[in-house]
Amino acid sequence: MTEEYRERLGTDERRVAASILFQGLASRVWSPVVAAAGRGVVPDLSGLRWRWAPGEPVALGLGEPRGWRVEDAAEAAGLIHPMVVEGQLRPLAEAMLTFVNLADGLLWGNAASALAGGLNVGPPGGARAAIVRELLAREPLAGAGDFGRDGFVRHNCCLYYRVPGGGMCGDCGLR
Repeated sequence: MTEEYRERLGTDERRVAASILFQGLASRVWSPVVAAAGRGVVPDLSGLRWRWAPGEPVALGLGEPRGWRVEDAAEAAGLIHPMVVEGQLRPLAEAMLTFVNLADGLLWGNAASALAGGLNVGPPGGARAAIVRELLAREPLAGAGDFGRDGFVRHNCCLYYRVPGGGMCGDCGLR
């Protein structure tokens, strides 16, 4: 999958493709979970299935939708963090690290960026923002970036600038 993504991006660097692929997949996991949690329900991802076929995007699906009602950001983050970080993203990172060399900080910076980037969609502030801040305060995301005047800025880089025609992302630490 990383090779196909590398070709699609037009880069010769497998690690660049793997980095950006990881960030995109992290975004696809974080976004619906945080959006639902912002409305008071944390979906149960224990049955999340990943499916990929050459030439196709990665398909994510749940067999039987279920979850938990939550009252506040801390409660939501307490459910989301282990489910997403340990249950989904860490196994993905470990699998990627079997065939490409990426710094641990870069991967978790990508996960933090994907999480914070979800705040750019939909109404600003509110419960989602509180949940995102709670999650970003927990390891291994803690210290990956900070919120400033212009939003989240990460402390490292996803390597997108190394893609032909790429450039710096809006939250890039190299800016």
